[in-house]
Parts: sequence; structure tokens; C-alpha cells
Amino acid sequence: QVQLVESGGGLVQAGGSLRLSCAASGRTVSSYPMGWFRQAPGKERAFVAAIDWSGGITTYADSVKGRFTISRDNAKNTVYLQMNSLEPEDTAVYYCARGKWLATTATGYDYWGQGTQVTVSS
Repeated sequence: QVQLVESGGGLVQAGGSLRLSCAASGRTVSSYPMGWFRQAPGKERAFVAAIDWSGGITTYADSVKGRFTISRDNAKNTVYLQMNSLEPEDTAVYYCARGKWLATTATGYDYWGQGTQVTVSS
């Protein structure tokens, strides 16, 4: 059974940075693409970023390009999301997911973490 656990969320002022981590246990995720999604209050879950199995290909939502960076360390079964220049609009619960392919919609992912809260104050 694949388990994904997000960490690193918290409260930060606008312009600040956070690094989210997604740790996998129970089964390696090194052969799968991975993604980050977020869900703000009253909003649908939205794609943030994804990375292929090797870490060589990444894709981002337009809203975070140039500010967020997704990376992975397959030896640690861990995926990261470096979040810089945070804005209040980035406030959401952030979810890590294992992909069936390098997808930008939730239907492309089959395992999900429980999420970590990111709150950006103005």
C-alpha cells in the first residue's frame, strides 16, 4: 500500500518562502511521476506542479511558474515543492499525489496524501 505524507506547511507572510515535502512509505514511488495539487476554501482542487519519474521533466500551473519549483529525491522516496514569493492567493491545503502518467488533472493520479495547510498573510 502506498502512503504519502505531506509536511512543511505553515503560516508565512506574503513574499516569504516555504518548502513542502512529500514522503512515501510502504512502497517506492521512484518509477512514477508525482504531482502537487492545492485546494483553497470554496474552490476546486487545482493542479500546481508535476515531475516525471527521473526528475528531468517538470510542468507547472501558470499561476506558480517562476515562483515554485518541484523536485524529487528518489533515494529518499521524497518529493519537494519549493514555494517562493508567496502570495495570499497561494493559501490552500496542498496535496501530494502519485501519478499514473505526467498529468495536470486529478484523474491522472491514483494515490493521495492527506494534505498540509499553507496560509499566506497579506
